[in-house]
Amino acid sequence: MPKRTYADRADYIKTAVAKRRRKLKEMLVEYKGGKCIICGYNRYFGAFDLHHTGDSPKTFGLSMNGITRSWEKTKAEADKCVLLCANCHREIHGGVTQLPRRNSGRKQGELLEAPLNTQG
Repeated sequence: MPKRTYADRADYIKTAVAKRRRKLKEMLVEYKGGKCIICGYNRYFGAFDLHHTGDSPKTFGLSMNGITRSWEKTKAEADKCVLLCANCHREIHGGVTQLPRRNSGRKQGELLEAPLNTQG
């Protein structure tokens, strides 16, 4: 068996880190619903971005190069974000489109009472 060199180990680590980042990105896209909240795009996980909303400060970036933390920390940061396709994300930053309005304080899936029919 040939002796391993530092260069061999460095290449192995780079490959392993890239593989882990891809896997975490796939997991994040699935965790956030798997489709763009604006246009519904859902074909390729690499075309998605996580857009931080103004609700809470960004602790760290979730770009492919930023995904190096544990799944729990990554998930907690993703909870501050919405899932967008790359085109919709660029349009938001370009001022061309806006995020959809949030449900006015209601939980998703909450049933609303139908108005009472007061006429006989």
